[in-house]
Amino acid sequence: MESLAFKRPSWDEYFMEIARAVAKRATCDRGRSGCVIAKNKQILVTGYVGSPKGLPHCDDVGHQMKTTTHEDGRQTQHCVRTTHAEQNAIVQAAKLGVPIDESTLYCKMTPCPVCAKMMINAGITRVVCEKRYHAGSESEDMFRQIGIELDYFDESIENYANQ
Repeated sequence: MESLAFKRPSWDEYFMEIARAVAKRATCDRGRSGCVIAKNKQILVTGYVGSPKGLPHCDDVGHQMKTTTHEDGRQTQHCVRTTHAEQNAIVQAAKLGVPIDESTLYCKMTPCPVCAKMMINAGITRVVCEKRYHAGSESEDMFRQIGIELDYFDESIENYANQ
């Protein structure tokens, strides 16, 4: 009986799989996102979607939904109870004094514009996403302008409830 050959994951696959494991701690079922920031093949920090310390979690009390109306008239729904995984990872680095300049950030989908701005100011030079975010074009444009490399494992759009 022949065994299947073991395929060692690439560094991107390795860090993305860790981001998926980190996401299991998330406390908002709309995203269940995790994030890993790595540099020189080493994990610096992680983060997951969750409410600020001491405040209630979506999983316990429900979502805090807000509607955003865009310039073109379309509306999107966003839960604002939680802090995004990318934000939590960047804040964790600041809290611990871990420099993340010139690092790579791994996340579930194209970062939102607020997260993208934080990544730019934090000095992130590469972002690797599992999938695309339905409203990710603004972040993609910012990254393109700044020169941040943006890679996707899968070009499809992440789907979730109340998009």
